[in-house]
Amino acid sequence: MAFYRQLAEDTYESTELTRGPWDAESQHAGPPAALLARAVEQIARPGLRIARLTYDIARRVPIAPLTVTASMVREGRSICVAQAAIEPYMRCTALLIRTAPEVAPAMAAGPLVLPPSASQHEPFFDVGWDTGYHTGMEVKFASGSFLGKGPATAWMRMRSPLVEGFDVSPVQRVCIAADSGNGVSNVLDFSQHLFINADLTVHLARYPLGEWVCLQASTMIQSDGIGLSDTMLHDEQGPIGRSVQSLFVGPR
Repeated sequence: MAFYRQLAEDTYESTELTRGPWDAESQHAGPPAALLARAVEQIARPGLRIARLTYDIARRVPIAPLTVTASMVREGRSICVAQAAIEPYMRCTALLIRTAPEVAPAMAAGPLVLPPSASQHEPFFDVGWDTGYHTGMEVKFASGSFLGKGPATAWMRMRSPLVEGFDVSPVQRVCIAADSGNGVSNVLDFSQHLFINADLTVHLARYPLGEWVCLQASTMIQSDGIGLSDTMLHDEQGPIGRSVQSLFVGPR
């Protein structure tokens, strides 16, 4: 089973693998975020790479057929801006930058976290259903856990394709995982509180190599109901970027 099945050029059937932890009828935001990144990739001209994706999550995405739209809204020689949407639920603005080989020396650190081979499987939150995002993704923790509280470092990889019959791209692997920063680094009791992100921004200096994406995440919560999750993104070669989420916090 894949997360989605393509029904028409712009229409996708959502499967139960998209189900999130908060509501049995709603999706985790990771799969639709990856689906919108895929839509941007499909309209980007050769030589452009996605450097930033900003998602506004207006409401929970239902487990239902979805219509995806995408368009290029600004095209320059070196920098372009695209938009994609699953109306009226989620919208994405993408910044794309032209790349060329050997224009500057690489200035990036090597591996900073334990590799997935040295990390451990940990149990997921008790969500009340057997199939969902938590079974569509494999998760191994280099530090912390879902059931613990505080900063955590988690490796994630997809057990299933994003869209049935199609290969998964590196940027799709990042986006389906990046929305989990607040989950892996939660500081509240899942059974007592909601800490749902209303947005997601992903910055990528480069795309990941391999199937695993690492989230080195931390979350802060304020008593008036606003939180922030900040996540450094890695692959097995080293850091690749960062993601940030604004959180709505309240009693469950």
